[in-house]
Amino acid sequence: MKPLNTDEIEVGLQDLNGWVYENGTLQNAFEFNDFKEAFTAMTRIAFEAEKMNHHPNWANVYNYLEISLSTHSADGVTEKDFKLARIIDELIA
Repeated sequence: MKPLNTDEIEVGLQDLNGWVYENGTLQNAFEFNDFKEAFTAMTRIAFEAEKMNHHPNWANVYNYLEISLSTHSADGVTEKDFKLARIIDELIA
């Protein structure tokens, strides 16, 4: 899979809610009411990521979840990252 260039990434970001391109990854942060809600969201994301065989880098502290997406095998952001970001947005909406 070929990494997208900066222009392609900027166009793709227009369709996503709150995602930014920083440090070579798509990034977003989500705040939930409590740890249980954050962990539930992570579990739902994990099932979808596993289906895609494409796993996010993430960090969770209590009710806060930070996610960054990139395709390590392509050494950059690919369409696969945008697909997972759209799925994450749908799950968290």
